Amino acid sequence: MTKEFVEIENLKAKIVDIISIYEDLKKTNTLLEEDNSNLTKKIQLKDYEISELQQKYETLKIAKTLTSSSKDSHDAKIKINKIVREIDKCVGLLNK
Repeated sequence: MTKEFVEIENLKAKIVDIISIYEDLKKTNTLLEEDNSNLTKKIQLKDYEISELQQKYETLKIAKTLTSSSKDSHDAKIKINKIVREIDKCVGLLNK
């Protein structure tokens, strides 16, 4: 009976160890999932910032084109302001 009792105690100890390892892995997994979520949000924010910068760059390219081809700078400024207002409206609609 003593031999069986020792084997049962060894088995119980192994089960406790396995449960402990499982709990540690579960905590680690939760932390990694949170980290992954945070990084995903950062990537989305950076993608949004990139798209905004690309829009500003395109506006700047258009502005340069307009000012270099048009002799009347006042008309060019009016056209640029109109384009910028349209872009702002589009961004506003995208944010809704």
